[in-house]
Amino acid sequence: MDNPDEGAAAISRVYVDMVGDLFHAGHVSLLREARRHGDWLVVGVLADDTAASYKRRPIMTLAERVAVIESCRYVDEVVEDAPFQVTEEFLAEHGITTVVHGDDLSPEGAEFVYGPAVRAGKLTYVRRTGGISTTQLIQRVLDR
Repeated sequence: MDNPDEGAAAISRVYVDMVGDLFHAGHVSLLREARRHGDWLVVGVLADDTAASYKRRPIMTLAERVAVIESCRYVDEVVEDAPFQVTEEFLAEHGITTVVHGDDLSPEGAEFVYGPAVRAGKLTYVRRTGGISTTQLIQRVLDR
């Protein structure tokens, strides 16, 4: 989608980041909930090497994950190869007014990854969808 006109009333821009591997209902729920916190949803998609630095390497390529996430109806904009640690410059460059993450993040993790947003009171938690994760989907495939 195109960004609303500059002359329009100020819009709230929500940011959420994700790996988005094997895109599933939990991802959709996160994006739907994030979108409810503003007018425009910006999704940062983490690169393969970034994801591998703290969990496993994604099965889908970055281009595949971006294509799927871009097609989600709740997403207005995608930032490919998003930074693992959000900076003040990143927030300003993208006009981010709110950062959203699942409620499974510790206060220490939030400070490490989203420090400027935490300190500015811009971090909002949404309920994490239980019972489904990419790891669980991989295990289902292996079990069958």
